[in-house]
Amino acid sequence: MGFLPCSNMPCHSHDQDSDQSRSRNLGSNSSSFNSSLSTQESLHSIPSLTPSTPQVEHPLPGYHRSLATLKGHSYMFSLALAEKHLYSGSSDGKICVWSRDLSSSALKNPSPDTVGEGCSAVKSILILGDKLFSAHQDHKIRVWKIDQITPHQKYKCIATLPTVNDRFRRLFSAKNYVQVRRHKISTWVRHVDTISALALSRDGSLLYSVSWDQTFKVWKTSNFDCLESVWNAHDDAINAIVLSNDAHVYTGSADKKIKVWKKNEGEKKHSLVATLEKHKSSVNALALTTDGSILYSGAAGGGSIIVWEKRGSDGCHMEAAGALKGHNKAILCLTIVSDLLCSGSADKTVRIWRRGIGTNHSCLAVFEGHKGPVKCLAAAIDSNHSRDSTIDSGTSYSVYSGSLDSDVKIWQIWVPPI
Repeated sequence: MGFLPCSNMPCHSHDQDSDQSRSRNLGSNSSSFNSSLSTQESLHSIPSLTPSTPQVEHPLPGYHRSLATLKGHSYMFSLALAEKHLYSGSSDGKICVWSRDLSSSALKNPSPDTVGEGCSAVKSILILGDKLFSAHQDHKIRVWKIDQITPHQKYKCIATLPTVNDRFRRLFSAKNYVQVRRHKISTWVRHVDTISALALSRDGSLLYSVSWDQTFKVWKTSNFDCLESVWNAHDDAINAIVLSNDAHVYTGSADKKIKVWKKNEGEKKHSLVATLEKHKSSVNALALTTDGSILYSGAAGGGSIIVWEKRGSDGCHMEAAGALKGHNKAILCLTIVSDLLCSGSADKTVRIWRRGIGTNHSCLAVFEGHKGPVKCLAAAIDSNHSRDSTIDSGTSYSVYSGSLDSDVKIWQIWVPPI
């Protein structure tokens, strides 16, 4: 199987209707195509990041290919990479592990092992050492012990958050209760709606969770205690969370806002330090560069990705620098690997972007092949797969995309040096 030059492929996607009932906050607003960085019509105040030149009709030269399609059995909601394995979480509550070994024999019959099984959709997965954390639609976080010794065996669920001990300690004091609905109260350690995303602190000691109940919570990864709950963090469901290395927390919500939080030294709780307001629809996805200098956000309307740049040294001042435009339906997921941004959309495509000089970005590739909205992504620098013999420099990446068509597709892209 050879590489396909990206420059020979049209940089567009088919405008087909998606099944919006499959996932909350799947927008379907279409917009005119432009693969360069530009301003979308609904974001007048955001300047263009590219000179006023004719529309770019093709991505920049690059090479990519589809390596394999992993056949699932239910809508794919989450993906995570851990060394030689790919983990997937689906709408039927199953957590599967796939081998990342794409030898000829593995390609002929790629099949997963089901290592975890629950009664509720798996919305997010994180790996920390020998533990797997999964967030579910039934308002719970489950912790699984990864068994690397015995193959083809299900992992043991060693905790469900909040734990029984954590809940019991909060039962007998009125100050531990909050009103969650008009005539219903609950202890503050419990999520009361779908847990939509998870994130880990830099040192792995803290787990953050966000929920459609408009809260985010902080948990210790050592004993699974809930340390903090920020109630009414947003005015609507929270869909995404990312953390910076300097402990800033970014949350994206259906209330169209991105909020920035920080717990200062000596304080017990996170405080709101900034609110980013440029989106005109539900914020579905966030991604942050390793150095925390650029935040990307994708929303339900228009198909554009807003690029936020850090201003000043305090980390909380982010300004909208421009919009990446190319998708024509809702942005559902974002992930960063090295200097590449990968975006998945309800338009059933994956786009690969790279930042150039200054704030300019280029669309390197468009992956087409899914039959449903692309709901989750994972990516890594690829040191194993061989590349075309005519290519003597650059970097190869593996990109994994999970869709509501129940498939996971594996892609390889070679990126030339800048």
